[in-house]
Amino acid sequence: MAAPMLRCARAGRGWSLGSRPRRTRPLFAEPAPGRVRGRSSAAAQEPRPGAREWAAVVGLEIHAQISSNSKLFSGSQVTFLAPPNSLVSFFDASLPGTLPVLNRRCVEAAVMTGLALNCTVNKRSLFDRKHYFYADLPAGYQITQQRLPIAVNGSLTYSLGVGAQWNPSATKTVRIKQIQLEQDSGKSLHDDTRSQTLIDLNRAGVGLMEVVMEPDMSCGDEAATAVRELQLILRALGTSQANMADYEIQRQIEELQNGGKILNETRAFDEKLGCTVPMRDKEGKQDYRFMPEPNLPPLILYDAESLPVAADPQQVVNIDWIRERLPELPSETRGRLVEQYGILPEHSFVLLNEDGLLDFFQNVMKETRAKPKKVIGWILSTFLGYLKQRNLAVRESPILPSSLAELLNLVDDKVISPSAAKQVFEELWQNQGMTPGQIVQEKKLELLQNQEELEEICQAVLAKHPQEVMAVKKGNQKVVNKLIGMVRRATEGRADPAKIKQILEKQLQ
Repeated sequence: MAAPMLRCARAGRGWSLGSRPRRTRPLFAEPAPGRVRGRSSAAAQEPRPGAREWAAVVGLEIHAQISSNSKLFSGSQVTFLAPPNSLVSFFDASLPGTLPVLNRRCVEAAVMTGLALNCTVNKRSLFDRKHYFYADLPAGYQITQQRLPIAVNGSLTYSLGVGAQWNPSATKTVRIKQIQLEQDSGKSLHDDTRSQTLIDLNRAGVGLMEVVMEPDMSCGDEAATAVRELQLILRALGTSQANMADYEIQRQIEELQNGGKILNETRAFDEKLGCTVPMRDKEGKQDYRFMPEPNLPPLILYDAESLPVAADPQQVVNIDWIRERLPELPSETRGRLVEQYGILPEHSFVLLNEDGLLDFFQNVMKETRAKPKKVIGWILSTFLGYLKQRNLAVRESPILPSSLAELLNLVDDKVISPSAAKQVFEELWQNQGMTPGQIVQEKKLELLQNQEELEEICQAVLAKHPQEVMAVKKGNQKVVNKLIGMVRRATEGRADPAKIKQILEKQLQ
């Protein structure tokens, strides 16, 4: 599989914003994921006196590495964390006389992504050479699609709020200018101690989809939300593993407020430092000397109407065939969850946004008799809360879906109380290998089922608290809840509050 990453490359351009007071110099920024190269720039006007806010204008170029077994133009394998320079073909190393051979899987991935992003897929697209010179680019040029890309004019809709701030009408749409296929460069490893740079060409030639978004976003939160939605789409399609991180706007704000200038440059995200660092200066106009790629003919795609009668299915790409096989997209999944389980729309966003949480929820639902709303409550509050406190991913949870399903069944069958269930959950988290039923037996957490025993406990509580009894008889019904709490403490939480209330009301008459 392809090495997991989602890389952003360019910030927005100088479009104006609304009319609220602001500094006149617009801010441009982009999320900068791990192993990311990005460019950011801003207009060179001075801040207006008395202005108090910076206004961000965000446009993105996102380089999503295609999930493919081999590279875009060669048969070299794509494997994450392989030994340096162990996956390099003659073509990847740019040896004379080698020629590119287009990877069908990469083409289909780009078509599928374009369709999912509401793009027009061009039946005829072209490849170009983009020239620039860097140590990890052996040929001195990158094969891309500058003039006529594979897909154009799409859109991505995303929700602006999740959780308590969620609003069903708070959605925005960012325009997708184009999606183009291109090859990745290698990787430079800078050793400052020895003052040397090492080159690893394993990544050279890996297939990328460059998704170019128009500068329709106005803050980092919007950009992060849009990229997260794109990430979910790519993963649902299986066209990219799309791992990423997010950073940059705050750095530019601080730079400008301290009197500095935002340079037009390529920046990379340093995972150790947790910030972006400069890579290459782009202050001058870049002359990439774009030219048609002479070794690749135009890429021709077909639909059901234009497909030649005698065409070999293995030699052509049918757009309609791919459209018919598009999987359920995130927006459709959220709608299905709301309809199927009756959960709130905001809960569906959380289930999808947390990696692995949707599968966990659905696996619990397969094995429990509890209502979906009760299941979602436990997962989003208790289960997810434990994960967040310990900074764990869903896949790292010591509690399996089957264990949580069994625990919820015990509550649903009134074998244990909800408060006892929380205690069992804690024990499950600490003591892997034990089932909820075993913990309940060991800790003696079952609800009291003996009616006579519970009536005796209630009578004893009333006898010890005559003032509360008198208050209830004078009409203060709020004191009943206090008495219920006393009985629950006397039973160590093993009594059903509803049953306690029923017995107390009868005894207080």
